[in-house]
Amino acid sequence: MANLPPSKVAQDFSPATSGVHHETSDASVGAVFAFGVGLMILGAVILFLVWLLFGYFKGHDAASGTREFPLAIEQQNRLPPEPRLQTNPRQDLIELRAKEDKVLYSYGWVDKNAGVVRIPITEAMKLMVERGLPSRQAEKK
Repeated sequence: MANLPPSKVAQDFSPATSGVHHETSDASVGAVFAFGVGLMILGAVILFLVWLLFGYFKGHDAASGTREFPLAIEQQNRLPPEPRLQTNPRQDLIELRAKEDKVLYSYGWVDKNAGVVRIPITEAMKLMVERGLPSRQAEKK
């Protein structure tokens, strides 16, 4: 087909019906423009009406003066039940580590009635190195 003249190629691929043509009339630009302007005006009117409606609701709510939920005012400062979410986890971790360090690096009673005390961990490690770990005696046969 590459060697055929252009008129011959066009005849071979012509549509089956010869009465099919493209549309000769264009859309009315003025009508499309008027429709767009009408939509913009309608949108502005709706926006203005919604603004007036919200102004009415705001004034009506301020004029009523009474709270819808008076019991909720009494409950504002009440904490929710445990477990609560952490509001400052870094500070909570710092406080936890400080509390653990206080226990690890100080002397104190574990059970005063039984005479059990705790000693600083560094002292406990020194004593463990000096005395060694306890072990079982080997059984003699």
